[in-house]
Formats: sequence, structure tokens, C-alpha cells
Amino acid sequence: MAESDEWSTKANQAVQLSLIQPGAAASKELVTFHPAFTYPIFGDEETIFGYQGLNINIRFAAHNLQSNVEISWDRKFKTIGETKATDIKETLKPYLPETAFEKSSNFDTHIQSDILAQDFKPPGKLTSTYTSKGSTFEIWCGELRDPVVERILRRMEIFVSFFIEGGTPIQTDGQDWTTERWKVFLLYEKLSTPPTSTASPYSFIGYATAYRYYLYNRTSPPTPPSTPPQRYLPSAKHTFKLSPSPEISPSSLPCRERISQFIILPPYQHSGHGTHLYRALYTTFVSDHLVREITVEDPSEAFDDLRDYCDFAHLHSNNTFAQIKLLTPPPSKKNKRIRISTLLDQSLLSTLRTRNKIAPRQFARLVEMYLLSQIPSHHRRTERLTRKENSPDENDRAYYFWRLVVKQRLYKHNRDEMMQLDRLDRIDKLEEVLGIVEGDYLRLLRGVEERRKKGLGSEVVEGATNGDRDEDDADGEGKGKRERTKRKVIFEDEDADEEEERDEKVPKKAKG
Repeated sequence: MAESDEWSTKANQAVQLSLIQPGAAASKELVTFHPAFTYPIFGDEETIFGYQGLNINIRFAAHNLQSNVEISWDRKFKTIGETKATDIKETLKPYLPETAFEKSSNFDTHIQSDILAQDFKPPGKLTSTYTSKGSTFEIWCGELRDPVVERILRRMEIFVSFFIEGGTPIQTDGQDWTTERWKVFLLYEKLSTPPTSTASPYSFIGYATAYRYYLYNRTSPPTPPSTPPQRYLPSAKHTFKLSPSPEISPSSLPCRERISQFIILPPYQHSGHGTHLYRALYTTFVSDHLVREITVEDPSEAFDDLRDYCDFAHLHSNNTFAQIKLLTPPPSKKNKRIRISTLLDQSLLSTLRTRNKIAPRQFARLVEMYLLSQIPSHHRRTERLTRKENSPDENDRAYYFWRLVVKQRLYKHNRDEMMQLDRLDRIDKLEEVLGIVEGDYLRLLRGVEERRKKGLGSEVVEGATNGDRDEDDADGEGKGKRERTKRKVIFEDEDADEEEERDEKVPKKAKG
């Protein structure tokens, strides 16, 4: 064991990533950083056997992400029987282009002498430009069927393994109908003065991908014919031929857009770039008349927060929230049964949700968060609810009815699991889950207020998405030997497959 540890290196520390630009005399590193994960490449233990003083430097041209791998070590383990050092190049080959393993000197020469770099522009269409701290940033949107977009995507897909928990590269199998569904959003910094006369002014910051899938409109049943169909009787004089069906493109059908991958490189996080990139995606999809809803594929906890802050800020700025009221009935001496569905204008909510193209569950959460923010903090206490709906204070009644609205949603989405509990356990479980939800809402609302005071709007920590879901894992993230980060909110919607990817799972039955 001691000898094994002596020859084992932590992969997260050994691997170093850097963006390279040409310099006055030699290429220079623009930024350097380490991966968050290496288990998809080097195994669950995230260790590399057989080296001492190991360094793996994966360098990327800052503009087009052409890569090169430099591997060095002080000592290498001599093979004994079947025990040998990890073949690092062979291990990395599935994740990088073949050109990445050419001589480092050739890569350096290319970076310095590439006269085509000065004419480089990100592929696709410029969708957004913004400035931050005196620098200019651009967001470009292209389709995966564009060969230039696909080439850059393949060069940066190793970032998925390095920065997205359980992330997987995009698989298209070269089919045109598949590549038509994918959009790639590229975020670049644009320098006003490139480092050299032949250098590109563009430097990569992050990217996102999204794909569309057909949306079956269940609200529009087929219209029956006005007259009964006539029976066709063929005869020898007539020849029956089927007309060729028109070619249907995925881009011409009503759809949902699903955000799949979302990465801001570590040196550029905590600077609001994730907010700008998410807004660019949202604006692009909202303006597309074919897009009905915007969803997210298996988001990380950080991306959940990013999405919540951005969506909350958007609904506040376009006056959607201003139209929503909690319809609390006045106190009554009669024990009149109140239908929870009447506490909100359901028709109005449906209209507002459709207009903003936010998936049902995400919209419901945002509405609940907003309504909670309208109740003064000192009224958000259960000890004030002794008289329930007959409380003389309007804010106490509002808090009571708000709790009923949230409980009803949670119960509906977890009905099968709830029905397995007896009535008293079911009440306790709903109360427990409600406490978790309310605590998360209050955390997010504090974040909204802090950003408002700092003048940051909805700028938040950038996150990542696109994990392979493990249905037994509340975090939606794969399980390995090492403990994965657990999500704070732990319940799950039964119909999340078409509405939302943010997990909410009812906790197991409490003991005693």
C-alpha cells in the first residue's frame, strides 16, 4: 500500500488547463486552472498510477481551442509483471483530437505564426454583446450542422468531463436530422488590442448547448371532417399512386428547447458571465415562435440557482409578478370549505406562464417564491397560525394560505409516494418537505436582495448542467466510490420528464 501511494498522483492536481495566446517572442498563458473532476477519464479514485512529479498540461489556443498535451514527470514506475504505469496518452485520446498529441514545439510555432488567427470570428450569429469591468464580451449562436461549430465543439468537449458532474459529450452519429436539433452558444471576450499584430482579438470564456424536441400539443384535438369520407373503389382504368410526402425538418416543428451543457471556465466565474449567457439563451428561445417551453437537462445545484435568479429577475422586470395576487378570503365564523385552487387565478397563471415560455413546475416555484416575498418576515411563523384561515391579521392569513398552495403542489407531484404513508405520517412528511422548500426560497430571496443592494441584478455563481441521472440519487448525479455533493432540496416530481429537471424527492419515511 505504501509503495502504491508513493507512485500515485492525484489527477485533479496533476492536470493543468490553460488558454494560450501569441506573445512578443513566444506564446504565453492567458489563464491557467485545474479541472473540478477527472473521474470520467482516470477512474473513480481520480488517481494516476506510476509517476512521481507528474504534470499534464493541456493547452488550448484561446480563440479556436486547438489543443496540445504536454506530459512530464520526475520518475516513472518500471513495469513489474502486469503492474505498469498508466498510459496517459492512450487514456486521453478518446477525449481530445489526434492533433493534440503532436510535438509541443509545433504547437508553439503554430500559435506564434498563425496569420489566419487575426481574421478569426466565432462561428454562427452574434446574438449579444455586453461590457464588464472595461472589457467587451460577445455571445455567438451557431448550429451543430455547421462544420466550424462542430469542430470547435469537439475541441472543447473535454471540458464536459472536467467540469460537469456526470456529464457526457454530445452524440449525433453524423445524422443531419440530429445535428439540426442542436444549437451551440459561444461566449468570448473581444480584446480592443490583440497581443500581437497577427493574433486573434477573441478569447474563449464559456459555452452552452441546447437541443429541441417535438412538442405534442395535446390541447388541440383533430377536427372531424364535415362530411363522411367517401369509399374509393378502384377500377382497371385507374392507377392509384401515393404522392411523395414532403420532407419535414425538426427546425420547422413546434418544440421544447432543452439546455443541455452550460460551462463558464473557472477563471471567469463569479463575474456575471453565466447570467449573460443564460439570458442570451432565454432571449433567443423566447423570440422563436416555434418554441413553446424552455427546460433544462439535469441541472447542477449551482445552475439551479443561476436559473432561479435569472428567471425571477425576468418575471419581476417584465411585470409578470405584478399581475399575480394571492386571493386570501376574509375571516369567516362559518366552517366554510375553501378550494385551494381558487386562491390563485389559474387562468391568468397559465397565460403568463405560456407567454414567458417557462416550464410549469419552474413557473410554479417562482410564483411561490414571489408570493412568499410579499409576506412580511415576522408573519412567516407557524406559531401565528393558531386560528388558521380565521386569523384577524391579513398577512397571517396570507402565510397560512401560501402554505396550503405549496403543500397542494408538493402532494400532487408526489402523490404515489405519499399514498404509501398513513394519514398522520403523510401530514408530518408534507410539513417536513414544506420547511425545506420554504428555507430554500428564503435563501434565494436573500440572494436577490443582496444583489439588488450591490447593483448586481441577478449575477450569480455560474453553474453546469447535463448529468446522467441516477434515479436513486436525489442529486441526479452518478454515484462512485467518492461521495458526490448532495442537493439541499430533496424531493422529486413524478412528471418531471417533460416539465422540469430540478429534482424534488420526498424523503424516506421518518423513524419513530
